[in-house]
Amino acid sequence: MSGTYLGMPAFPEAARQALGDDTLRANLRHATHTIRDKRARAVAELDDWAELREAGKQIKDHTLQRLDTYLLQLEEAVTAAGGTVHWAADAAQANRIVTDLVKATGETEVVKVKSMATQEIELNEHLAAEGITAYETDLAELIVQLGDDRPSHILVPVIHRNRSEIRDIFRDQMGIWGRPAPEGLTDEPAELAEAARLHLREKFLRAKVGISGANFMVAETGTLVVVESEGNGRMCLTLPDTLISVVGIEKVVPTWRDLEVFLQTLPRSSTAERMNPYTSMWTGAADGDGPQNFHLVLLDNGRTDTLADEVGRQALRCIRCSACLNVCPVYERAGGHAYGSVYPGPIGAILTPQLRGTTSEVDASLPYASSLCGACYEVCPVAIDIPEVLVHLRERVVDQGGHQLERAAMSAAAWAFDHPAVLAAGQRMASRTRRLHPSHLPGPGRAWSDSRDLPQVPDRPFRDWWQRQHGEKGDAQ
Repeated sequence: MSGTYLGMPAFPEAARQALGDDTLRANLRHATHTIRDKRARAVAELDDWAELREAGKQIKDHTLQRLDTYLLQLEEAVTAAGGTVHWAADAAQANRIVTDLVKATGETEVVKVKSMATQEIELNEHLAAEGITAYETDLAELIVQLGDDRPSHILVPVIHRNRSEIRDIFRDQMGIWGRPAPEGLTDEPAELAEAARLHLREKFLRAKVGISGANFMVAETGTLVVVESEGNGRMCLTLPDTLISVVGIEKVVPTWRDLEVFLQTLPRSSTAERMNPYTSMWTGAADGDGPQNFHLVLLDNGRTDTLADEVGRQALRCIRCSACLNVCPVYERAGGHAYGSVYPGPIGAILTPQLRGTTSEVDASLPYASSLCGACYEVCPVAIDIPEVLVHLRERVVDQGGHQLERAAMSAAAWAFDHPAVLAAGQRMASRTRRLHPSHLPGPGRAWSDSRDLPQVPDRPFRDWWQRQHGEKGDAQ
């Protein structure tokens, strides 16, 4: 995979580059509009959608408030079922644990289920440095891997590619990674899918180690759940002798009854389906049935710090449905790569700066990668108030000294509003000099006004107009 996320340019610069790619914008526009329209129809089928959304929010909040209790319950249940639980404080520790587990098997290849957590910790790159090849088996992730690319969407990692680009990637790269693409391959979806199926089958049949994430973990039984649409996950979860699952600690839910809520809301919000074609569940290890060795790596990597923030912690409710990306006007135009993180779009703009901090230029810019239109909050199936968290994180960036001009402007405005006479004098002065005002701000302010004209100042302030119309007795308060 080319490049790394950290060290990329800040969002404004990366987005500006993406805006110049007409093909990218056309691919994104078509895909996001199609997905969100289908989702709206699927959600409208449920009369109790609002109640399910509120239930999901309450379950997540309840679990996060008692996360320590449920994680220990989960560990006990997984262990009792024959699995082994490992705790990873950060990416480095998680990568080390997984690498040691794979090396203990003597294998140099693994097959993978699509996993945001393993992308977050850059597990594939770490395994490669240790002489272990990780094969992505999700169709979109396979395309990303073969193309030496990076995911740009939570649900559809290759949303930025069209069919002809995918055909060319298969023709050029499949033979390097294994079985080559068939001769005369076209860009017809059925042919592309068949080429991927043939390429992956040999890997499924010889793999001795599988690596996955999980959409949910049920504390009361130690059961892990993966929902997917292609069947590759089922192959990775059942055929290998050893299964290693890397899962963020926030993915736990208390009971099977709680899981029921999310198995209704996640498919409709993500793929606009009533239910996922494949819902795989496994509990520990059993003799003669599936993997004989199961390891669960519970990943923190900034989640505990996020949990400590009373406003920001709601980002941990996220069930990775990607509905917020598909309605976001900023994501639609800039694409996922501009966010410099495995988590793009609105949820990435609030999750990444909390998991990684806001000390780097790219992370400090993410809370500003939004118009605050609120569309993301409206579609979120667990009611994460993304605009609220964005504003909260902007305040954090300003407090750490990242935006001194903004801090000074807000301080000046606060002082003026506390002194009505000064405010009135300033308004009158602005009206009298209106013809001299520039249409764009100078200096650092151009970043705001490059894409919009400054509002025109009226010929007299509202309070002067009010007094003229109503006299002193009707003075505006």
